[in-house]
Amino acid sequence: MLAIAMGIAMSVLDGSVANIALPSIARALQTTPAESIWVVNAYQLAIVMTLLPLASLGEQVGYRRVYQVGLVVFTAGSLACALSSTLTALVISRSMQGLGAAGVMSVNGALVRFTYPRASLGRGIGLNALVVSIAAALGPSIASAILAVGPWRWLFAINVPIGVVNCLLASRVLPESDRSGRQFDWTSAWLNALVFGLFFLGVDAFTHLHAGGPIATGLLVTAFAAGAYLVNRQARATRPLIPIDLLRIRIFALSMAVSICAFTAYTLAFVALPFYFESALHKTQVQTGLLMTPWPVALALMAPVAGRLSDRIPAGLLGGVGLTLLSAGLAMLAALTPHATAFDIGWRMACCGLGFGLFQSPNNRTLLSAAPRARSGAAGGMQATARLVGMTSGAALAALVFRLAPAHSETVSLLLGAALAIVAAIASALRLTGKARGSVPL
Repeated sequence: MLAIAMGIAMSVLDGSVANIALPSIARALQTTPAESIWVVNAYQLAIVMTLLPLASLGEQVGYRRVYQVGLVVFTAGSLACALSSTLTALVISRSMQGLGAAGVMSVNGALVRFTYPRASLGRGIGLNALVVSIAAALGPSIASAILAVGPWRWLFAINVPIGVVNCLLASRVLPESDRSGRQFDWTSAWLNALVFGLFFLGVDAFTHLHAGGPIATGLLVTAFAAGAYLVNRQARATRPLIPIDLLRIRIFALSMAVSICAFTAYTLAFVALPFYFESALHKTQVQTGLLMTPWPVALALMAPVAGRLSDRIPAGLLGGVGLTLLSAGLAMLAALTPHATAFDIGWRMACCGLGFGLFQSPNNRTLLSAAPRARSGAAGGMQATARLVGMTSGAALAALVFRLAPAHSETVSLLLGAALAIVAAIASALRLTGKARGSVPL
């Protein structure tokens, strides 16, 4: 678990630390802020384009091997980032880093499943969720601390010694897994990269252009057309790269829907809250940073507890309660007045964090255990994909709300997040039906 945790922590951290360094990078490389955003986009784009193909590859050559190669590529990409002297070189290096991170993320859940026995799988998933939550919460603080004592290159250079240690550790301790021995479907892999790449670029263009802009529309239409062709092609495969076979399992499909809605609500809130605290509640930048803390802290405290509970209590119940709590917390935050105290804000933020933590670990456990053991890689890849799709959708929705309702954008975003959390809670409760429970292969 230490080997698994180190890899996923580095992958999650590097998804956020570069955001903090963008002004420094733009100045050092003499480029514009708009161009420097590609330092972030290149990393995310590489992940979404290769996540599912690498999960499928893990089933064929072994999750351990994909994870180890991913670590090596990530570490080498980090070194290349630290040595980059131009924006072009840095963007290419970040793409390489993102490819390595995709290798780590794609088989993360499958390795946890092969590490823990079924009876205590929830405990392992809870620990994994705790690591992800802490890494996401500490990312901006760690980046700020590094930039306070050194140049932006240190953000990437620090990964190199940690990555080398992790590579050595992983080579000794990671579990072996069964291998399907099937030939890798390169055509579907390229189509998958095209679909997710065009979708990501289309969403990004949509957030920067007027609604219905021709570039965004063209990219999204092409993405959906290519996606329809890919799904039709995959429908005939025994072990498809796009896990259509898993989506036919009702409890798996419901868990995917729950995850996408929940992460959309989560991202909507996290985009809107800093503006809400500073503009509507008149808090300073320092106060805003402190007021954002109760959510990730509560989430980190709840994640391992929820993981243990999921070994005994149905995820449908835990998720339903947790997401209802999240919805209530977001609605109560939206109802705050400008005279709200730090305590008024803090306990509502903690309520959101506890609710999200109560949903996350049990939902991840269900996604992994609902799939046959031989399809653990595909299940883990879909788990990560649901998170990325939800977060991308949440950011796009927030941008749309800020454009269409500028006077009340923060409040509308929070209420929209509350509504999505309720939708996710209903979908979670549907998993309690006998038909859904009975669809889990043992």
